Amino acid sequence: MIPQQADILRALARPGGTSSDYDLNPGAPGLGSAKKEAGVLVPLIERPSGVHVVLTKRAAHLSSHPGQIAFPGGKRDAGDADILATALREAHEETGLDPSLVQILGQLPAHETVTGFNIVPTIGWIRTPWAVKADPGEVAEVFEVPLSHVMMVRNFQVQSRYWRGQRRSYYCVPYGPYYIWGATARILRGLADQLGPL
Repeated sequence: MIPQQADILRALARPGGTSSDYDLNPGAPGLGSAKKEAGVLVPLIERPSGVHVVLTKRAAHLSSHPGQIAFPGGKRDAGDADILATALREAHEETGLDPSLVQILGQLPAHETVTGFNIVPTIGWIRTPWAVKADPGEVAEVFEVPLSHVMMVRNFQVQSRYWRGQRRSYYCVPYGPYYIWGATARILRGLADQLGPL
């Protein structure tokens, strides 16, 4: 085990608070109380320059969140044994990542979205680089961001925009040409709060 793996495992052992799209928008109306289960993988991979987190850019033609930055993952299917199986299945479908290459380090607290999802993020360490194969039906691009960048709280901003006639605030953590915001940024901020600067 490399030192950063040990740091992450220690951080995950500390209880973290749940997160929500409502954290910055208390009292904002949602789209319904029923929560649909979703699982995402937070894939970490070691490079010569350090540990990176793998993210995707959603395809522009999708009806839901087109062009947004996201973790590999999605809604739980009836055939998934558990939410971990959901995350691994979706990561394989979206990026070609073989589940056998992923060492599971742990899970972060669930994140509640205003659109009615309860997202459980699983932290996975990729032991061997894989030949990325993005599914063009869902993913426009698979890319990496240095973990050190998204573990520095000072790199996060709070911005706002109008959505369904109401002004809503959200976290973002820009990196180069990539505008990482919303639930993805909030989950990363939660990990940064637990892990601290690398």
